[in-house]
Amino acid sequence: MTYRIGIVSQKGGAGKTTLARLLACELAKDNFSVKIADLDTQQTTCTDWAAERAEARIVPEIQVQPFGNLKAALREVDRFDVYIFDGRPHSSQQTLEIAHAVDLIIIPTGQTKDDLRPAVKLAHNLTDLGITQKNIVFALVKLTNSSVEQQAARNYLSQTEYATLDGFLPSSTAYGIAHDNGKAATETSYRSLNIKAESLAQSLIDYLVNITVKKENA
Repeated sequence: MTYRIGIVSQKGGAGKTTLARLLACELAKDNFSVKIADLDTQQTTCTDWAAERAEARIVPEIQVQPFGNLKAALREVDRFDVYIFDGRPHSSQQTLEIAHAVDLIIIPTGQTKDDLRPAVKLAHNLTDLGITQKNIVFALVKLTNSSVEQQAARNYLSQTEYATLDGFLPSSTAYGIAHDNGKAATETSYRSLNIKAESLAQSLIDYLVNITVKKENA
């Protein structure tokens, strides 16, 4: 069985690719075979990052391939334990296609209402088009260190029908520096930041396993 994960957003810079790289690295470290389908062919951020990682000989090496369409990406899904689809922003048709093809949709969002509103709107749009609510989850990224602001974001999301992952990624230039060098959010030079990233990744993995087990037993 292959776990299929889609990471989508309405806005560019929301944290999609950060989450894709984080999840891929953490799963690969646990000996899962993982691949990222980079569907944002205009940016190919994940693809370029994987090349940097391979050039620097960082392990585990992560397989990333750009695809012009979802159909091409789906042809080799069954060769991997986990297949991650990093979708284009502002692409409603592709986003819907990804949502129908995966076990779990992750929508990253920041803590301001300018971030939260489009994230929630995207989730509502997907459910209106037939995606099951429990298969959609929010991930909080690029947050400040204010516990009050973090809780306000969680309170906002708690008013919806969707789950929000435990943990969060704070806003930090250290994550950007790590990405520039082919590393993931758990591979910065700062243990505290790595721990925060590990916590979010574990929450995501636990949620994925939980919903797929329920689906198999249904």
